[in-house]
Amino acid sequence: MSDLTADLPAFTNKTLRAAIIDLDGTMIDTAGDFTVALNAMLIRINAKATDREEVIGYVGKGSENLIRNVLAARFSAMEAAAKFDDALAFYQMEYAHINGQNATVYPEVVEGLKALRELGLTLACVTNKPHRFAVELLVKFGLAEYFKVVLGGDSVAQKKPEPMPMLVACERLDVLPRETVAIGDSENDALAGRAAGMATLTVPYGYNHGKSVHSVKSDGIVSSLLAAARAIAATIAAPDDAGATISSD
Repeated sequence: MSDLTADLPAFTNKTLRAAIIDLDGTMIDTAGDFTVALNAMLIRINAKATDREEVIGYVGKGSENLIRNVLAARFSAMEAAAKFDDALAFYQMEYAHINGQNATVYPEVVEGLKALRELGLTLACVTNKPHRFAVELLVKFGLAEYFKVVLGGDSVAQKKPEPMPMLVACERLDVLPRETVAIGDSENDALAGRAAGMATLTVPYGYNHGKSVHSVKSDGIVSSLLAAARAIAATIAAPDDAGATISSD
């Protein structure tokens, strides 16, 4: 991976105790699962198939938003609204059958989770994916053991980019938002973390609704979760009155 540098002044108080990590596009590449489930749903409603390129432009704001966007690209507003309930039900049924079958863990995720835990950070996974699918996926890929808390898009009343799920995760971890860093691949993650009063880090390899990660306002871009752990370790060790510039492999 190429070297990336990040200015991370939010970490220099050295009180970081927790990390909240996104799932889709951050830890696991699930675009293949989304595409397969959506195409099975689209067959049921006699609509044109989708592909990975279209899907990644919609991922990140929950299943309902995903279905609305897919339908909006194929039907009039009235037809899309009429088909929504059935389409969502078909999609969730199909997704339940294939969850994780067309997905892969991104490089340095396991190493990064281990390193974050070795730094003494307590970890939560906060995703807009439905909770049951998130837990199944984490278990399937052996990642569940790293997380004290897992919140899905249906776990609380609001989804990212609203700060509520981040704040609820902090409560359940028994940490303050200012003691927490949010790590994700998209603007939703950064917006939710910033609104909750957290430091934020962004990885460059995920989805971000098909936009460049450089358009996301965060405290820094890191090449992987392991790079995030190294950046955090370096800034925790830095003097209180100095910023930190981190190079990650």
